[in-house]
Amino acid sequence: MKKIMNMMVNSCKKTTELIDKQQLTSLSAKEKVQLQVHKSMCTTCNSYEKQSKLIDTVIQKWFSNKTITAEKLPEDRKKKILEEIDKT
Repeated sequence: MKKIMNMMVNSCKKTTELIDKQQLTSLSAKEKVQLQVHKSMCTTCNSYEKQSKLIDTVIQKWFSNKTITAEKLPEDRKKKILEEIDKT
């Protein structure tokens, strides 16, 4: 029984790897079970998952807004940047 539990219950390190992996790709059936079993017992890994998703969301929004911000750069600022580039 202990061997089976060791196969199904991951360390926090392995669980955080699975949390990150699931945001990029699909997990295998075994990985999904391991993740759920561990998260059912570990509040720290649950918090990590929530924080990781929040960080990913914020970064995606930040990068998607970057092009909009760059287009709104004032003309005088653009001119100064170009002048500095020409100096080098």
